Amino acid sequence: MSFVLTPPATVAVPVAGGGSFPVHRIYCVGRNYVEHAVEMGHTGREPPFFFLKPADAALVVPEGETGRMAYPGLTANLHHEVELVVAIGRGGRDIPVTEAGQHVWGYAIGLDMTRRDLQNDMKKQGRPWCIGKAFEQSAPIGPIHPIGRTGRLDKGAITLDVNGQRRQKGDLSELIWNVNEIIAHLSTAWLLQPGDLIYSGTPAGVGAVQRGDLMECRIDGLGSLRVAVA
Repeated sequence: MSFVLTPPATVAVPVAGGGSFPVHRIYCVGRNYVEHAVEMGHTGREPPFFFLKPADAALVVPEGETGRMAYPGLTANLHHEVELVVAIGRGGRDIPVTEAGQHVWGYAIGLDMTRRDLQNDMKKQGRPWCIGKAFEQSAPIGPIHPIGRTGRLDKGAITLDVNGQRRQKGDLSELIWNVNEIIAHLSTAWLLQPGDLIYSGTPAGVGAVQRGDLMECRIDGLGSLRVAVA
């Protein structure tokens, strides 16, 4: 095949222990911790909802390094949201909850960075709010850890510090919709593919970061992810 333009490079996330994981799509789950749902003005176990980021929104941070995220344009209220990322190794549609775990290839630490002011403006106008979520470098991610090494992650501390001060703290057991349920729900709306990443939701404590801030995220069993706002 002859392309009239040079095709973009495949976005790939390093795998702990060697190799790279090619990214197909990035799905994100909204309001999936009770306390975060409350701080966003909602309560209860509402049906899960999803939004997408382009694959090249990923800001890939190799193990032991500090990623540098450029402060994006059009915003004065850039928010951090630390999340467990689920890497899909086997695709499918209408996947039963009881079989969803078989589709998990591994896990990583991620950040769903949000231009909150733009998102809120779009909500008020009843318009799509992808401008608040799906921008360049809006999905920082650390190395993917194969599930064969980590085992199933359904509990464990998840935290985020900014400049050494704790901002977010929760436990993976507090997910309103657990990983298997998320996969099952997603697969009713989209054909999941190998290479998909699922950002599973964030605990309470989201807030703004400024140029020069350093975010450090941790999830038990996955180490840490460090990202500086350039």
